[in-house]
Amino acid sequence: MQTGEESQVPQSSGHSNRLLYVLVAVLVGAIGISMWYLSRERQQTRELAAANQGLSTSLTQIQTELQTVTDRLNHLSANRPGAIGTEAPPRPRAKARVVAAKRAPVEPKDDSRLKQIQNRLSDHEKQIASAREDLNKTRDDLQGNLDSARDELSGSIARTHDELVALQRRGESDYFEFTLDKSKQFHHVGPLSVSLRKANVKRKSYDITLLVDDNQLQKKSVNLFEPVWVNLADGSRPLELVVNKIDKDHIQGYVSEPKYKQSQPSVNAAAKPLTNVLRP
Repeated sequence: MQTGEESQVPQSSGHSNRLLYVLVAVLVGAIGISMWYLSRERQQTRELAAANQGLSTSLTQIQTELQTVTDRLNHLSANRPGAIGTEAPPRPRAKARVVAAKRAPVEPKDDSRLKQIQNRLSDHEKQIASAREDLNKTRDDLQGNLDSARDELSGSIARTHDELVALQRRGESDYFEFTLDKSKQFHHVGPLSVSLRKANVKRKSYDITLLVDDNQLQKKSVNLFEPVWVNLADGSRPLELVVNKIDKDHIQGYVSEPKYKQSQPSVNAAAKPLTNVLRP
């Protein structure tokens, strides 16, 4: 027997199709932007790697020249009269002044070249540090853009209880908070039955098993705040499961269930209170 709600499906099917096309276009655009940013990041990484290689080669050459100058200075110092381990033969004072006058111009020349090499080495080190800083900044910007695109694709994610309350006030979905310990037993969370099999605190990930329409669905290595979409057999909008806290053998999160089917309007709806599912 058909109900009054089902009789409204043909009247709103055109509007639902247009809305579906818009959502598909938004998803395709977001994916395209993400791929463009990823391609740009890879190109910049290759360029920075090439520049870093060139700077490293120059740095090696400068270090080699510096070592050569240092060895030469050490050799000159070892061969000076009066150096440790050597004794200069007694000479007249006049000859000593001549030798000192001949040797004096050599020291400033070597010192000037050493300073030049040190300055070049310092400049190359600054260039390498600047290139690394630019690379890290580019990676951070790309990660932020990817996170933003991922949020657009996955919808609104509540990271705290207050954010979940704010989503509830929109009146578009019902939210069921849960707290689960590691167990092979299933626990009811709204329309789902969930079993936590593993919680990795270091990697911020977890493994769960869902009981959907009498079928078990395993999800492994799910990240913190990553939405898990569950399609039901009745063709209604998919459910969304999000974990926003991971402890040792313990997780917390919520399940989101749309209040209306795709053919039903969601405007001017009264929001239901949050349902809490406590640990057994």
